[in-house]
Amino acid sequence: MQEKRSSFLDYAERRYRLAGSALVEGGNHPYFVETDLLEESADQWPEGFLSLSHYDYLGMMQDPEVTAAAKSAIDHFGTGAGGSRLVGGERSIHRAFEKELAAFLGVGGVLSIISGYLTNMSIIGHVMTGRDLVIADELAHNSIISGCKAAKCTFLTYPHNDLEALNALLGERRQEFGRVLIATDGLFSMDGDITDLPRLLEIKDAHDAWLLLDEAHSYGVLGETGRGLSEHFGVDPKRIELAVGTLSKSFGASGGFIAAEARIVEWLKFTLPGFVYSVGLAPSTVASARAALGVLRREPERVARLRENSRMFLNMAQAAGLDTGDAIGEAVVPVLFESPEECVFVAGALLQQGIYTPPVVHVGIPKDAPRIRCFISAKHSQKDFERTVSAILAARAAFQSASIEGLRAS
Repeated sequence: MQEKRSSFLDYAERRYRLAGSALVEGGNHPYFVETDLLEESADQWPEGFLSLSHYDYLGMMQDPEVTAAAKSAIDHFGTGAGGSRLVGGERSIHRAFEKELAAFLGVGGVLSIISGYLTNMSIIGHVMTGRDLVIADELAHNSIISGCKAAKCTFLTYPHNDLEALNALLGERRQEFGRVLIATDGLFSMDGDITDLPRLLEIKDAHDAWLLLDEAHSYGVLGETGRGLSEHFGVDPKRIELAVGTLSKSFGASGGFIAAEARIVEWLKFTLPGFVYSVGLAPSTVASARAALGVLRREPERVARLRENSRMFLNMAQAAGLDTGDAIGEAVVPVLFESPEECVFVAGALLQQGIYTPPVVHVGIPKDAPRIRCFISAKHSQKDFERTVSAILAARAAFQSASIEGLRAS
C-alpha cells in the first residue's frame, strides 16, 4: 500500500521548525511590531521611541517636501499607475524621474520597476542563457542568489569579498562559457562592508565578463554626494554594465530600478518580464522619490551627516566591546552575538525600553552569526547611540547572568 503523503500543513510546520520557529513561539518576539503605535505611545519611555530598524538613511520618509510631493501626485494622477507601462501607458512623471535619476548617477538611462527584489530576480535570468555563467559573492543579497538559481545558466559563488578567489575561478572556468556575469553588492546589507570595485573591474575586464552591481544600500550613502560605490572609489559608473538600485532606502519610497546605457534600458523596456508584466510604480511613489532626489542634490550634507553618525555608532560599539564584524561605518552596523537565543533576548529587552532593533538569526546570514542589524540615519543623534549601546550591554549581561543561573539550577 502506498504510504500517505503528509499534508501541506505538515510540510509547512516542518519547514517552519527548521527555520527557527522555537525562537518565536507564543508570539513573545520583537518581529512584526506595529511601529506607528509605538511612535504614538513614545511618552511611555523616558527617552521616547527610537528605531534603528528602518533604512531611512537620509531622513526622507517624513521630510515635508517629500510627503507633500506624494500628496500632490495623488490629487493630480490618482492612486495607481493602472497597468503595465508598456501596454497601459505611463505618466509623464515616470520618464521625468528616470531621466533626472540617470543624470544624477552619471549613466545613460534608468528603468524603474515595482520592486527592488523583483528587479534582480527578473534581470539575471533575462540576460543570461543556458550556455552562460553567473558567478556571485556568496553573501550577495537574497534577490541576487535567488535570481541566479532561477536562471537557466550555470551558477557559481566565490567566498565573500575574496576577489582573488574570483579571479582564480574565472581563470579556471571562463573558457567553458559564452557570456559571464559577475553579481555582487556594493554595500552589503547584513555586514556593512563593501566591494573593492576597482579590483573587481580589473578582473571583469581581464576575463571579458559583465558586472551586475547591486547598489540598493549604497546609493545615497557612499561617495561624497551619495552617488554610490563608483563615486566612493572615483570610478566611471559607465564601466558597470548593470547597476541595480532601490527607492526604499535613501529615497524613502519603494520600488527598484536598473541603471545602464541608454540603449540597454530601451531594450529592457520592451522585454524585461519584471517590467513588462508588472504594474508601473504609483505616481505618488515616483513623486516622493523624485522629491527626495531633489533634496539629496541640494543637500549633500545629509550624506556627510549620515557618514559621521555611522562611524560614531561603530566606534562607540567597538569601544564598548561589541562585535561589529566587518562593518566599515557606512549606514549598516551589525552587532553580532554568540547564539540566536542571546540575540533574540537582547532585541526583546531593547524593545521593552523603546528601542526597536529586530534580530536577524536565520534568514540571509550564516547560522553561526546571529545579529542585531542597526540602520543608521542622518537624523540620529549621539544620545541615541549612547542609549542603544548602553541598553545592549545591559541586556547582554542580563542574558549571561540568567544563563549561568540556569546552569546552576540544572
